Amino acid sequence: MQIIKHLFKYYLYLISIFFIGRVALFVLYFDRFENSGVDYWYSFIYGLRMDTIVASMLLVIPLILLTLTPKILEKSVDSFLKYYFLLCIALAIYIENATFPFFAQYDVRPNYKFVEYLEYPKEVFGMIIADYPIQLAVALLMIILFIYLYLKVLKPSFIAIYEVPYLKRAILFLPLAIILFIGIRSSLGHRPANITDAMYTSNRIVNEITKNSLYAIGYSIYANKKYSTDVSKQYGKMDIEEAITRVKTSLNIDSIDKLSPLSRVEKTHFKTAKPKNLIIFLQESLGYQFYEDKQNTPHLNRLSHEGIFFSNLFSNGTRSIRGIAGSVSGNFSVPGKGVLKRNKSQSDYFTISSLLEPLGYTTSFFYGGESRFDNMKGWFTGNGFDKIIDREKFTNPKFVGTWGVCDHEVCMSANDMYKELHAKEQKFASVIFSTTNHSPFDFPDAKITLMNGVDEKSVENAIKYADFAIGDFIEKARYEAYYEDTIFVIVADHNVRVFGDDVVPVDMFKIPALILGKDIKPKFYDKLSTQPDVLATALDLMGLDLTYPIMGHSIFSDKKRELALMQFNDFYALKVKDKVAVIRPKKEALTFAYEDKHLKPIENDKALEEDALAFILVLNHLYQNKLYR
Repeated sequence: MQIIKHLFKYYLYLISIFFIGRVALFVLYFDRFENSGVDYWYSFIYGLRMDTIVASMLLVIPLILLTLTPKILEKSVDSFLKYYFLLCIALAIYIENATFPFFAQYDVRPNYKFVEYLEYPKEVFGMIIADYPIQLAVALLMIILFIYLYLKVLKPSFIAIYEVPYLKRAILFLPLAIILFIGIRSSLGHRPANITDAMYTSNRIVNEITKNSLYAIGYSIYANKKYSTDVSKQYGKMDIEEAITRVKTSLNIDSIDKLSPLSRVEKTHFKTAKPKNLIIFLQESLGYQFYEDKQNTPHLNRLSHEGIFFSNLFSNGTRSIRGIAGSVSGNFSVPGKGVLKRNKSQSDYFTISSLLEPLGYTTSFFYGGESRFDNMKGWFTGNGFDKIIDREKFTNPKFVGTWGVCDHEVCMSANDMYKELHAKEQKFASVIFSTTNHSPFDFPDAKITLMNGVDEKSVENAIKYADFAIGDFIEKARYEAYYEDTIFVIVADHNVRVFGDDVVPVDMFKIPALILGKDIKPKFYDKLSTQPDVLATALDLMGLDLTYPIMGHSIFSDKKRELALMQFNDFYALKVKDKVAVIRPKKEALTFAYEDKHLKPIENDKALEEDALAFILVLNHLYQNKLYR
């Protein structure tokens, strides 16, 4: 009975911590689902199931040691279990505390992002210390207090258990192991319970509250590895040839190249004897709502009337690496890790460099921070970019923030290089990636008039500074000789913070994009578009006939379709005009109407849902077989 008592005590400790965290989230976000019409109180019942899975897993090692270890090892086991439970409970306290700032930032419980960013401690911890000092201090104090109470007051000891004869302890192993197995499996059905069992309502916030953060992190790591090669196990099966046909039909792509199923010849609508240069100015977290607020983006608003402005554009995903891939390679978000960080896309992967260098272009990537972040340097270099100009290449910069050299200095450095290249009559294609609009929102003083009613270091002021850099860069470029020979693209990588109650908050994927250049006629393009469409349009305006696999079309092509594919964590949303199909891992697909910036459930559109699944399978197929080139 001593064994049962001890195991049950620590089970209660763990689920109490999880319960308190869930209650806090429930209260904090109650207004997000109060009138949703879902049975949100069941969150605590389904949540107990998630918590039991985690607690049962953590109790397996203690069960083995307490029932099957001989008495001669009692002191060693006692010492080990004392610190084992100390670590487990301290970890649970930390993760529950970390859930709140993570939820505030990403509108979900901690997932794969939580561990993925640990590769970059300098940037991540700098951001945490700057943005969440109070939360970090509270978490540390709670952990320190727990350690003190645990070691000085509770003084856990397992020695008494070893007074029970070994045989009696060993007999308990099997029934207790069965109980823990049932707790871990948490299902008597064919499949064991998993994270998808927490998604019992149509309200995403309720589902997130129902989850367990430790389990969500662990399951995301497991799923990322298990399903990284065969995503059909997670999303559903379809013959790959049928899937390719569906994708090509959806995108209106006619290609018979087996080695690159989406590759085709695209004739330019702007044929010229002197093809243009290309500059893509990729903006960190520039959501469409900032463009709508003209105080935030006065320069972009002014410039939007001077070129082709995309007013109904949706990003690939919620991460910079997804936006880079969409804007530089013209592809949608591959399931799992983004292509910038995956082995098979580090070379021989289509980019504007592999497209234009054979035509005599030199290519470059400008980034004010350390380009090792998210493996940008490795990916750009491996896929043909000639020059990587990042933090270490800037000599005595005047302002360096948490994420690197400020946008304006990066732009001026790029402007200098473009002048030199043009003087040498060297054609070029270049990507500039901004850093300012990223927490903790560092930017130099005296460059902008600060916004009223917000902190100096706020997203609103960071956006305004980034907008200043955009405007000044274009203004400086207008007076340079290379301007009339260049197509300029300004496009966001993703929105600043993607949140909402919908299964996929589609409206928060909306971003602005603008194409500028001499002789480009001003145009507001209001049809549904994607980052690959922006890239295809810019390439069209350069005046070259090209062969490429871009998952989009120039807006000047009659092949252009109103379609966008968005990735939100491990969900995918395929938007065709105003209808959206959502594919979820190990759950049935859903269909919605997109009305008033929200998703309204409607009858399942099987054809649209199958098209969405086809995109997921084809994206994975192209990556796994190195066919995107």
